[in-house]
Amino acid sequence: MTLLPNIIFGLILLSGIGFFVKNINKLRRNIKLGKSINIEEGSSKQRWANMARIALGQSKMVRRPISGILHIIVYVGFIVLNIEVLEIVIDGLFGTHRIFSSIGSLYGVLIGIFEVFALLVFVAVVVFWLRRNVLRIKRFMSSEMKGWPKLDGNLILYFELVLMALFIIMNATDTQFQSMNSGNIVSGVVAPWFEGLPIHAIERAAWWLHIVGILIFLNYLYYSKHLHILLAFPNTYYGRLAPNGQMDNLDSVTNEVKLMMDPDADPYALADEPADEPGKFGASDVFDLNRIQLLNAYTCTECGRCTSECPANQTGKKLSPRKIMMDTRDRLQEVGQIIDVNKGTFKADGKQLLGDYISNEELWACTSCNACVEACPISINPLSIILDMRRYLVMEQSAAPIELNTMMTNIENNGAPWPYNQMDRLNWNNE
Repeated sequence: MTLLPNIIFGLILLSGIGFFVKNINKLRRNIKLGKSINIEEGSSKQRWANMARIALGQSKMVRRPISGILHIIVYVGFIVLNIEVLEIVIDGLFGTHRIFSSIGSLYGVLIGIFEVFALLVFVAVVVFWLRRNVLRIKRFMSSEMKGWPKLDGNLILYFELVLMALFIIMNATDTQFQSMNSGNIVSGVVAPWFEGLPIHAIERAAWWLHIVGILIFLNYLYYSKHLHILLAFPNTYYGRLAPNGQMDNLDSVTNEVKLMMDPDADPYALADEPADEPGKFGASDVFDLNRIQLLNAYTCTECGRCTSECPANQTGKKLSPRKIMMDTRDRLQEVGQIIDVNKGTFKADGKQLLGDYISNEELWACTSCNACVEACPISINPLSIILDMRRYLVMEQSAAPIELNTMMTNIENNGAPWPYNQMDRLNWNNE
């Protein structure tokens, strides 16, 4: 019977890890639905440096000091507290109790640091909750943040509050730990609150709930915006290194333009179309996007910095770069669910990203200024998706706004955006 708790713990741990691996495999499968892409710009050294600076170092988060510093507290706190989870796992599997306490006084120092961080995380999460629900910061009140996104944001905060509280309670009611008189910087203050209560039962309950809560939290990430906890690192590694204003061109179109500009070329010849380019121009659904764009969608933190910096959104246009990423992720999740139901095969559902999720009005409101790209703290690029979908509208559906169609016709006929004959282009010089 003494082995029963260890067996139960092992089964819970295996189940939690098993579900997590299953969800990660689904995530990888869904991202691989996108087109493969060759990463040619920059070196691996630059990419590792980007990841260390942006994802690990949180360099772009602190551009907004209040939320940035609070986020760093929570981020560092969870990293530090995960060291403590290792002890819980060993104790649970082998029936020991605070196995690392054998290292002596250093153990008390470490636990003391953990407790301070747990308290700081608790306070930071309370502030985050107040900003969302009492102060009602504008960027959290957008239309796309209603319903599940709002509930998800709060659920994560509740999870974090409960996990931090359980850690402190677990330490406060552990008589063996409290008798050490070291490391109980926070729990020593809380311990008197439980005098006269069955503290051993409370300690065991807090211990079990803490580790089970962590496993639940780990598996909840797949369904939450907090998936960025894991994906921020690969996303910043594969982040764009080229200047933001440099747009990608289709090789097939570039070759055709070069042929037109070559005075020695046969005007009836056809430009060679690169073999790696599909027959479809642009993107209308998630299958047409590349894997980095789909990784971007899953990594989105829904923080709203991109939307709050967007000049189109600021002037009342329908466009919200955050919504573009959320819609892409929602459509990708929907496609993944269809594949799950049909045992690995996607069956057309009569829907697509363009039209059913993202409207033409949103796409054409974009000024292509890259403000959203610059604002994102983890190198997400909403503009790349917008440009690919606009390319589809123009080159596949001829569905550009009339002003744009007029401009492109003028360029084709007159070599300039204006409706003047090429012979008259320099007349202004004689006036």
